[in-house]
Amino acid sequence: MVDAGMRDGRRNRGGSRGAFGAGTPSRSRARRRGLSALALLAAAGLLAGACSSSGSKPSAATTGTGTATTSPTPTATTPTTSPTTGTTSPATPTTPTTTPTTPHTTPTATTPAVPPATTTPGAPSNLTLQQQAGQRVIYSYQGLTPPQHLLDLIRQGRAAGVIFFGGNISSRSQIAGVITQLRQAQAQSPVHLPLLLMTDQEGGIVKRLPGPPDVSAKQIGQSADPVGAATSAGAAAGGNLAGVGMNLNLAPVLDVSRTPGDFIDATQRSFGENPNQVAKLGAAFISAQQNTGVAATAKHFPGLGSAPAGSNTDLRPVTLTVSLDNLRNVDEFPYGAAINSGVKLVMLSWAVYTSLDANHPAGMSSTIVQQELRGRVGFKGVTITDALEAGALQAYGGAGNRAFSAAAAGMDLLLCSSGDPAQGDAAAQALVDAVNSGKLSRSGFDAALGRVNALRGGLK
Repeated sequence: MVDAGMRDGRRNRGGSRGAFGAGTPSRSRARRRGLSALALLAAAGLLAGACSSSGSKPSAATTGTGTATTSPTPTATTPTTSPTTGTTSPATPTTPTTTPTTPHTTPTATTPAVPPATTTPGAPSNLTLQQQAGQRVIYSYQGLTPPQHLLDLIRQGRAAGVIFFGGNISSRSQIAGVITQLRQAQAQSPVHLPLLLMTDQEGGIVKRLPGPPDVSAKQIGQSADPVGAATSAGAAAGGNLAGVGMNLNLAPVLDVSRTPGDFIDATQRSFGENPNQVAKLGAAFISAQQNTGVAATAKHFPGLGSAPAGSNTDLRPVTLTVSLDNLRNVDEFPYGAAINSGVKLVMLSWAVYTSLDANHPAGMSSTIVQQELRGRVGFKGVTITDALEAGALQAYGGAGNRAFSAAAAGMDLLLCSSGDPAQGDAAAQALVDAVNSGKLSRSGFDAALGRVNALRGGLK
């Protein structure tokens, strides 16, 4: 999820999926975007081995007050105990740190209002544990046609949803037909809730589906009427996705850029360097999009804004040494407004934040998921991982171990965006094994599933 274009490239090395495009061949897309887009990609270091965020999406770069270090490939995976859950998860490698600086005045943080809890819809109570585990997994596939195995999983009630990338989309009518096929399979499932059908439609160069929003977050922030532009972009993104049958957008990015050309600014994915402005514009985008019936996802908590150029968690481990005060008053600040706007999901980063938990990436840290996001910030909705195949997780074994570590930290949905449904199968089986062995508590598993069901029950 960090870098939308890079995820596409990772999953489709044959070249049918463009680096950042929504679904047309990469050459024709490149011609249309022109040299300016190529310059952006080169600045972000994304032209080589592009992979969209979380393995299939663009990796949201971070820029800002903290300094990031690219972690060397670890040689050991000594497990540590998560502080709030008591579950075991592998430790992330340690990396050298540098002293962060604060280039601008930070706003006064406000306590976010928590929206009322959504009533969990009546999901079947007689599902097997295997089916329930699958209801926490987002699947992916390669090419224009979903494989029979994925359709079978959906019919059996063993998938929460599907993420689409440029290589899955040749036209609006084509992907609308695929979504109809997926919905028909879901209609035969024992789970009578809509599938979560999602993509990255941030705007600018990070979008999968042809059509709006065309402007980037940076262009919105620099426009004459930023709030109006953010509102228009959110409404356009929602209308575009809803028009082909999708119901969830992995946007907007709430990362607060720090300096021009840093990781998140290089691809124009940040609304700006002022946390108040990012909060205001993110909330406007979220409200307008969700008014169309398409759920919004605020990302990448607690923030990638302090990451310097080249700090791509899709490719390698990244450690951010931003101070706790700066992290909370700058990077996390926009999430209060997002929660007040009723944002449905929050995606967590795969970077390591030394001021909160120096031993785990954010999405595998119960300190960050449970204590910081849910406890301090007050988010009650659904959490979703970035791509489980991300290079930042190279010390965490295969898909199963990564899925377990994220679930143990408190993550609800597991994003398996490699393009291989077997990745999702491994993630689901890991949850089954962890519950059966007692490594994951049944109460925590059920609570996560309940949040996912509540989200699905409110969508079409």
